Amino acid sequence: MAEQTVASTRAQMDRLQLELQDLKHAQGVEDITVGDYLLARLDQLQITNMFGLPGDFNLGFLDLVEDHPNIHWVGNCNELNSGYAADGYARVKPGSMGVLLTTFGVGELSAVNAIAGSYAEMVPVLHIVGAPSTSQQLSKPLLHHTLGDSRYEAYAKAYEQFTCCQKYLMNKETAAADIDHLLTEILVKARPGYMTLPTNLVFEKISGERLKTPLSHLPPPNDPEVEAHVVEEIVKHVMAANGGVAVLVDACAVRHDVTQELLELINKTHLPVYSTPMGKTAIPENYDRYGGIYIGSISRPEIREKLESASIILSVGGLRSDYNSGNFTYNFPVSRTIELHSDHTKVFYAQYPAIGMKQLIPKLTAKLEPFKETTQQIAVPQFKSVFPTEDTEIITQAWFWPTMGEFFRPKDVIIAETGTASFGITNVAFPPESIFIAQIFWGSIGYSVGSTLGAALGAQDRNLGRTILFVGDGSLQLTVQEFSTMLRMNLKPIVFVLNNNGYTIERWLHGKERKYNDIFPWAWTDLLKVFGDKEELRSKSYTVHNKKELSALLADEKFARADKMQLVEVMMDQFDAPVTLVNQAELSGKTNAYVPK
Repeated sequence: MAEQTVASTRAQMDRLQLELQDLKHAQGVEDITVGDYLLARLDQLQITNMFGLPGDFNLGFLDLVEDHPNIHWVGNCNELNSGYAADGYARVKPGSMGVLLTTFGVGELSAVNAIAGSYAEMVPVLHIVGAPSTSQQLSKPLLHHTLGDSRYEAYAKAYEQFTCCQKYLMNKETAAADIDHLLTEILVKARPGYMTLPTNLVFEKISGERLKTPLSHLPPPNDPEVEAHVVEEIVKHVMAANGGVAVLVDACAVRHDVTQELLELINKTHLPVYSTPMGKTAIPENYDRYGGIYIGSISRPEIREKLESASIILSVGGLRSDYNSGNFTYNFPVSRTIELHSDHTKVFYAQYPAIGMKQLIPKLTAKLEPFKETTQQIAVPQFKSVFPTEDTEIITQAWFWPTMGEFFRPKDVIIAETGTASFGITNVAFPPESIFIAQIFWGSIGYSVGSTLGAALGAQDRNLGRTILFVGDGSLQLTVQEFSTMLRMNLKPIVFVLNNNGYTIERWLHGKERKYNDIFPWAWTDLLKVFGDKEELRSKSYTVHNKKELSALLADEKFARADKMQLVEVMMDQFDAPVTLVNQAELSGKTNAYVPK
């Protein structure tokens, strides 16, 4: 009798389950695997490429990725490069994020430096880690890729230090909510997030109901009363300044997606606007009220004079790191500074938590627009590249960068490596709708190569222009393998390799003649053949030794079209450096005290 009752109960449960399934189908909701749910969310965010490497704990999920109609598996040469690529991809696609997939332990730890850089520079990246099954994580066997001491959580603890949110998926009941929460945190905070995806959970079925509600990247709303008070306070001070207000745009204006709101503010108020190195291209650099790049004491004199003489500085998305601020040499006090940030506002000495700039700026624009006639009277120095007076055919840093500025076109994506490139390109005027990428704060050499891969794919998604990389010979040796991925993907970046025989930025910081700043020279123009393009069907390489050769190459229409990947080895003196780098190195040298007293 008991067996009949059990059988009857099971039959009833089966019928109810079928009825529930029928109801879901009638409502247009079908069960979906956890892996497919995650991919569906990424697809909604218009993510078209996933970076990383295969490993035995992520292979099942990789089957789903490879079979997905809209998300392409890129596949990198190592995990560090994949993290750099995800970072570059995210920087070109506002409102979205970069995604990389690694395996447990050995894979994820190889990507640590890249994710830490994305955290420091506030770039939204999702790191998915294929993890051992939930049962193995509970029983903790002596599994490969573990430390042999049962600490399966050790790697996750490391990632807690430089990710904004972590989700360790362990059951299907909470998987969808965990995925949604993590992705939302990454979008809103513009920082990396970390997820472990156990092998057995990938194919567990869950409801797809939540997919009907799109994720939002908007920050929490400001308190209306506090926001109104802040706006009135700012307006009061602007009125008292009698038009003596200047705007300084920094990195977080880009990272937290307020460039459109900011541009509307500038257009409607005619306020003069400047940017920091990390804020470069947040405002179109051909805009008539744009005055150039401010880097504290190492700024151009006319820029420094105009900005520092303003009665009020309206700082938008400020990030005052050493290389972004001329070694902290900003010369305007708190008593003249209004700061707009993603999650708070400061009006001189008063701070207003949870009043973010995304919603504040449009309201501020409406209130400040009546002041446009006054602000229009304030002169703004014309920002343009400055050519040196030189009587030499040697390619100097002073000549090279303004020359490259004339080569750039609207919508180009321009990547500069930490060192001579990121310092040299700072004062070059970019054309409209171009995008500048450099890791000025974190400063991990070699970052730009992997980032170029991601940026080029992001540029394809957005129908942008050419992708152009400037990288030193020393930095390139760290991450050069990703050239092969670019060739495999049939990408067409123009790569300028600055061959100055070693680590020039380090030479200027300390040890000009020291062997530790030397590198072994490579045959740079043979690299693309070595990395797979033996017949040069997808690429072309050049070496330029002087100004005449470089000028002729830049003027060549076929070269400028960038219809294949191109590498240009540019021969330069190992001790020549941009003046901004020289000045920054002098300031840093005093701080670092390399020589004992």
